[in-house]
Amino acid sequence: MLQPTNRKTKFNSLLESSPKTLLREVELLRISASRKQEQKLKGKLGQFFTPAPVAELMAGMFNKLNLTHISLLDAGAGVGSLIAAFVTHLCQQPQRPTNLDIVAYEIDSFLISYLQQTLELCSQECQLAGISLKYHIRHQDFIQDVVRLIQPSLFDNLDDFRFTHAILNPPYLKINAQSQVRKLLRSLGLETSNLYPGFMATTAQLLQPGGEFVAISPRSFCNGPYFQDFRQMFLEIMALDKIHLFESREETFSEDDVLQETIIIHAIKQKQKSDNVLITTSANADDDFIMSNSLPYAEIVHPDDAQQFIHIIPDNLSQQVIQQMANFTCTLQDLGLTVSTGRVVDFRAKEYLRLLPEKNTVPLIYPLNFSAGYVKYPQVTKKPQALLYTEATFSLLVPNENYVLTKRFSTKEEKKRVVAVVYDANRINCDRVGFENHLNYFHQDGKGLDITLARGLAAYLNSSLVDAFFRLFNGHTQVNATDLRNLKYPTIEQLITLGLNIGEDFPSQSEIDKLVQALFKMTNQSENNPIIIKNRIDEARKILVEMGLPKAQINERSALTLLALLDLKPNDPWTAATSPLMGITPIMEFMSQHYGKSYKPNTRETVRRQTVHQFLDAALIITNPDAPERPINSPKTVYQIEETVLELLRNYTTK
Repeated sequence: MLQPTNRKTKFNSLLESSPKTLLREVELLRISASRKQEQKLKGKLGQFFTPAPVAELMAGMFNKLNLTHISLLDAGAGVGSLIAAFVTHLCQQPQRPTNLDIVAYEIDSFLISYLQQTLELCSQECQLAGISLKYHIRHQDFIQDVVRLIQPSLFDNLDDFRFTHAILNPPYLKINAQSQVRKLLRSLGLETSNLYPGFMATTAQLLQPGGEFVAISPRSFCNGPYFQDFRQMFLEIMALDKIHLFESREETFSEDDVLQETIIIHAIKQKQKSDNVLITTSANADDDFIMSNSLPYAEIVHPDDAQQFIHIIPDNLSQQVIQQMANFTCTLQDLGLTVSTGRVVDFRAKEYLRLLPEKNTVPLIYPLNFSAGYVKYPQVTKKPQALLYTEATFSLLVPNENYVLTKRFSTKEEKKRVVAVVYDANRINCDRVGFENHLNYFHQDGKGLDITLARGLAAYLNSSLVDAFFRLFNGHTQVNATDLRNLKYPTIEQLITLGLNIGEDFPSQSEIDKLVQALFKMTNQSENNPIIIKNRIDEARKILVEMGLPKAQINERSALTLLALLDLKPNDPWTAATSPLMGITPIMEFMSQHYGKSYKPNTRETVRRQTVHQFLDAALIITNPDAPERPINSPKTVYQIEETVLELLRNYTTK
C-alpha cells in the first residue's frame, strides 16, 4: 500500500524541488566519475556515460508506470544516471507503485561506489514518495551472467529474474570473432561484431511479456548485413513503439567525442505489432522543440523484407525523398557495374610509400585529392602521393582508366555524406593507379568506365536527393561499398544523358540538382519538392550565420521561424519576402503547411524562448507593431520582421 495521504501531501509539496535535486546530485557524480576515469579504460569497456538531459528524455518514454509493482533492469548502469532519471519520473506520477525493485549491472569496479551513492539517493526519494525500493548491484559481466541464467537447467529460477521495465545505454565496443563474449552471444543464436546489440538482445530476453524497453544506441543497427541477426532476433519478440532521433551527431555524447548517430528506441515485449510507430526528432536532448511523425508499423519495418531493415522517416519531407527515389529501380548488377574499396592500406605499405611522384612510382589517390568533382593530382600535403611500382604492390593497383570515387568516411556534421568525384585517366599520365583504403571506386569488372557514364554517375551520387535518402537510412559516418550496392540507380542511358551535361568543370550543387530533377521529370516546381525545401532551409540557416546569431539559434527551428516571419514559401524568390504580423501558433502552422515540419503543439513556448526572444535581442523583429500597448505576454502578441532587415533579406543571393 502507498503511504497515507498526509505523507503524499507532504511529498507533493516537495515535487518541484526534490526530484530535480536527485538528478542534479547524480549528474555531479557522473561528471566526477567521467573526469577521474581513465580514458583508455572507458574506451576498453565501451563506456559512454549518459548526460542528465538524455537520461530524462529516455525515462519519459515509458508508457506503463501505474503498476503496483515495477521491476527495473539497467544492464550497464555506470553511475546510475538512467536509474535516477527513471526514479525521478516515477516519483512525479500521480499514481505511483507500491514496490520498486531495481537490478543494476556494472562490471567496472571504479564505478561501484558511485552507483551505490546514486541508489541510496534514489531510495531516499522513493521513501518520500511512498514507494518501497529494493535494489541489487550485480558487480559482474552482464552477458556472462545472463547466459548462465537462461541455461535450460536453470529455467525454473528465471521467473524470479523477469522485469517489467528495462532502461539502458549499452557499451559500444567491437568484439573479436574468437572472444569469449562473442562465443556466449553465439550460444544464444546471436552473431554480432559489436557489444551493444548483444546487450540489447539479452535485455529483451529478460523482460516479462508486455515489458517495456528503452535504450539509447548507435543507429547503425537499423540497416546493413552486420546487424541482420540482431534485428531478426529483437523484432521477433519486441514491437517498436517510439523512436527518437537527434539532428546533431556531436551533441548527445559531446564529452566523449562520439561520431555515431544515436537514437533512442522504446519497444514492448509482444509479437503483435502496434498499428503505428511514433518518430520524434529534436536538435539535442536539451531541446524540447520536438518534431513528430506517426507512421504505420509496416512502413518502418516492411513485412516482406527478409533483412528487417528499420526505416526511420522523421517527417513529410523525408517521405517525399523516398517517393522521388522510387523513380530509380536499377541495381549496380543491372548496370553491369561494381563498387569496391580501395586496396592500398597505407600503414601496411609504408616501405613503398613516397611523398611525391618519382621514378618507378604510380599515383596514390586519397580523399584529399578530391577537388570540384574531379581528382586533383598531385596535392601539396604530408600524405604520400605515390606508391612504388613493384611486384609486391602490383596487386594493389588498377589500370589507369576512368572511375568514380567516393569517400568512405565523413567528418562530424559534414555538409554531405555522399561525396563523389570522377577519376579522369586523361588528366594523369601513368599506366596504373592506387586508390587508398578510405575510398570506394566504381568499375566494370576491374576495368574503367566510359567518361560520360562516369560523369553522369558522379553527378547522380552527388545530388542532394541521393544524399538526403542516404542520411535517412544510414546513421553512421561511413559510406561503405555495401551501402552503395544497396542503393538504386538510374538506367545506363539516363546516366549517360546526365553525363552529357557535365563538362571539364563540374556544375555547382544547385545545377546538379536541377539536372537530376529535369532528367527524371520530377515535379521541380512542386512546393513539396524535398530538395527545394531543404535548400531553402539551408539558405535561411546561412543567413542566421552571416548575421551573427548565437550558435544555439543556428538550427532548423530558427531557420523555419525566419522563413515564416518573411512568409517565404519554398519556391518564392527572396525578393518576394514580406513582413506579415504573426503569432507563435501561425508560425508553427506555416512550418507544417509549407515545409512539411510538424512539431508537437506543446513546443510553442520553445519557439518563443529559444528563437523569437533572440531575434528580438538581435533587432531582427519587433513586437506588437499593431498595438504597442499590448502586453508582451498576451496570447494575442504578434511579431514582425524589422523594416531594414526585410529590405536586406530581399537582396539575398544578389550582389
